[in-house]
Amino acid sequence: MPTDAVPPVPPVPVRSVPPPTKAPPPGAPRRWRQLALLGGLLNVDNSESSVQSVLFPALRASLGLPLAALGQLVAASKLAHAVAGPLWVALARRWPRKNVLAVCCGFWGVWTAAMGMAQNFVQLLVLGTIASAGIAGGGPLVNGLVADLFDDADRGRAAGVLYGIAALGLGITGPLLGLLSDVENGWRYGFFASGTVQVVFGVLILAFLRDPGVGARDGAGSGPAAVARLTRAQFRGLLRNRTLLLICVQRLTTGQFILISFGVTFLVDERGFTNATASLVTPAVTVTYLLGTFLGGFVADRVHRRHPRTGRIAAMQTAIVAYAVVAYAATQIDWGPMWVYMVVFGLVGGVQSVNPGINRPVVMSVVLPELRSAAFALMLSVEAAGWAISSLLVGYLGDAFGLQTAFLWLAVVLMLANGALVTLLYRPYVRDAAAVRSELARRAAATIGGAKQA
Repeated sequence: MPTDAVPPVPPVPVRSVPPPTKAPPPGAPRRWRQLALLGGLLNVDNSESSVQSVLFPALRASLGLPLAALGQLVAASKLAHAVAGPLWVALARRWPRKNVLAVCCGFWGVWTAAMGMAQNFVQLLVLGTIASAGIAGGGPLVNGLVADLFDDADRGRAAGVLYGIAALGLGITGPLLGLLSDVENGWRYGFFASGTVQVVFGVLILAFLRDPGVGARDGAGSGPAAVARLTRAQFRGLLRNRTLLLICVQRLTTGQFILISFGVTFLVDERGFTNATASLVTPAVTVTYLLGTFLGGFVADRVHRRHPRTGRIAAMQTAIVAYAVVAYAATQIDWGPMWVYMVVFGLVGGVQSVNPGINRPVVMSVVLPELRSAAFALMLSVEAAGWAISSLLVGYLGDAFGLQTAFLWLAVVLMLANGALVTLLYRPYVRDAAAVRSELARRAAATIGGAKQA
């Protein structure tokens, strides 16, 4: 008997469906554009110290200053960083990070421009200290944003790109600043231009930066811990984080920064080049610094994937010892022509540049998301204090014994000791990173459980 029954439909082959992935945080598709904007911000913030370092021989002649004055300027700047950095982080817990960044790293550039109007050393010192107090907020806030834009597997590469972009401007502006040394009061124009560009970037930050939210890449962005203000108990917890404390000690005792501040002056005083010629090392250093940050961050991530327990610490230690070796070659041997110094100083820049792609992800992996900006404020404040101390020492030792001798002790011997110090990081890093992963997993499980109950 005929029926109207529908004939059976053959079963459709079922394809294996990949497990759902965690939805990216808002703004994640544009995270590399956001990173480029943040790198540009750090770039223009560094321009104030670049003008000071590259044009110091001309500035010294204009105001009649001794070599130790550069050490005092750098020291005052870095001490202002050490004090003001945590204050900007505290403000960013009350107001949007984007707005705080626009003020401290952008509109604060009016003080950098004002440095160009200084009539004596005291005025230059005071204005430079005020300018640096604003710029101090950039490092911790930007690093906190990078941690929220990228997950742990990509943070080394992201940090490398960030600091590569930050260094790019020096390579472009370094020779131009050197040309200003041949212009009467050219160093003043350098400060005017630097401050103007900072203000422009403040506007760009307000217009285009999109904050993904604290802990966005760790699945912690919606929890109350992600938006809570830093309490005294949390700060005491940071001080009990042995990995963070050891990194702070390592940054306090590093001698890597003195070649940045005194390199051009060294080539003028010790090797007899003109200010304009000596400034030609800056594009060479920038090219290798860019390559080092990009490749260093990529390699550091690969090493971390292969050796998650020890890879980053071993990479950090290797880079520090290698820096001491190339710093010896750059400062203790008279190479003669300028092109050779461009090569050896380029090697110094390349080796130094791998560090941000290593130590920033180390801090990110041992500190909970809501505490990362505070942790970076602590680390960068200590780093600034170390930079201040080493700059003062180089200035006074340089006046007494010459910059070559000062570099031997602070850029070579001290860095070898610094590399040995990193050995103490291996065990606490494993423990602290595991503790953070466990807490983030617990939070994620609690969030899923709460969603199911709802």
